[in-house]
Amino acid sequence: MPALAGSDPIFGPSCREVGNAVLIGPQSALFGCTIEDEVFLATGTRVFHLAVVRKQAEVRVNAVVHLKSVVPQGATVPIGWIAVGDPARILAPDQHDAIWAIQKPLDFPATAYGLNRRPDGSVDMHELTSKLSESARRHRPEEP
Repeated sequence: MPALAGSDPIFGPSCREVGNAVLIGPQSALFGCTIEDEVFLATGTRVFHLAVVRKQAEVRVNAVVHLKSVVPQGATVPIGWIAVGDPARILAPDQHDAIWAIQKPLDFPATAYGLNRRPDGSVDMHELTSKLSESARRHRPEEP
């Protein structure tokens, strides 16, 4: 995916771009997401696993597109807001209950880490951090 001078995007290995996207500053687009033509991703944006940002959409500074969410063509995710669901509802960060009602069935732990939730809805953080540590260890450059 092309980046403008001075930007430092971090893209997952299977994120794909369709056409031309405009990227401003550092942002992340992760694992299996799709960024369509004429999309604008601003500094600090996060586009999570299996998300889709449709043509002519804007994801503004520090906004989030949650996993398995689809931002419709021409939509704008305002500064610091969250897009969640398919089609995405675009909500202010203080709308936690509404975000969680959509986000919980999308099952972030299983999608991103292959972990099942406990009956109380929590995730074994020891198992999660162990997986993250192992992944980081595998991707660490070999020392001379």
